[in-house]
Amino acid sequence: MDIKSMKNYLYWLYCQFELITCSYLMEPWEKLLFYTFNITMLVMVLYAAYVFVPVHVSTAFQFFLHLAGNQHENAVSVVK
Repeated sequence: MDIKSMKNYLYWLYCQFELITCSYLMEPWEKLLFYTFNITMLVMVLYAAYVFVPVHVSTAFQFFLHLAGNQHENAVSVVK
């Protein structure tokens, strides 16, 4: 795939995005606010996923291991 066709394809995707969101009807200052808001929301969702998802996956993994009977040893072991 050459550079010109890739450029045309990206432009086509951008036009599709503008058609779907109806942002082609907006004035330039409205587009700026709209894109800024959307990019801010996307960054916040990605950050939250980066911070919180691994903790939840680890907790769920430990929970299912506990259900399966593979209990890890406690820090304080029982002396017989």
